[in-house]
Amino acid sequence: MKYFFVLISFLFITQTSYAQLFTKKKVQYDANQGRRSTDNDLLRWGYFLGISNYDFNFDYNQDLRDIYTQKSPGFNVGLIGNLRINTFLDLRLEPGLMITSRELNYSDSYFKETVSDNDLTREVKSTYIHIPLLLKISTKRINNFKPFIVGGFSTALNLSSNEKNPNDNSNGQFRTTKNNLFYELGFGIDFYLYNFKFTPSIRGVFGLNDELVRDKDPLSPWTSNIHSMQTRAVFINFTFQ
Repeated sequence: MKYFFVLISFLFITQTSYAQLFTKKKVQYDANQGRRSTDNDLLRWGYFLGISNYDFNFDYNQDLRDIYTQKSPGFNVGLIGNLRINTFLDLRLEPGLMITSRELNYSDSYFKETVSDNDLTREVKSTYIHIPLLLKISTKRINNFKPFIVGGFSTALNLSSNEKNPNDNSNGQFRTTKNNLFYELGFGIDFYLYNFKFTPSIRGVFGLNDELVRDKDPLSPWTSNIHSMQTRAVFINFTFQ
């Protein structure tokens, strides 16, 4: 009898909680009501802060041990311009600054002779001016939150690429292309607060072009076995509108 009472109580609490979260009518905040823009405005503005995790995807010419990429957390900051298409579709431009660093670790098998530890590692610092054009597809708003998915294409200018640097890996300089293209896919949730709309989101970024600038020596151990090198990244952004 005691267990039956506990079961009935649990079912009652669960049903009540579900009803309050998804069916009970709540006070719906209209972000920035009476001060700035609302969801119904044609254009809206905001900014974002976030962290990133950049990696490289390699394709090789020969079957040697993979180049290991040691990743470091990066930092994102930027602005948002949002064009409302309808209740469920928005077109977004999110220009931002992305700062990150990756370290490439080579195996001895890439070299025909004994080399130092310095020759086995290359640091790749990147400072991107990143400009994505994204389509945001939202669900119907549920009380004060609204999930969405987002996707699109982006271009990035790498200010730290060293593409035109005359020195290459023989002088300790690993070079990458300055201009790069990506496609992006992600999801997030809009939370409507009293004074603003807060949006956490996560997004995958996938390079479309080969970013490697090869060494002058066609047999260079650092670049000759790399058929293509493309960025892979994950962004976790926090948006305020």
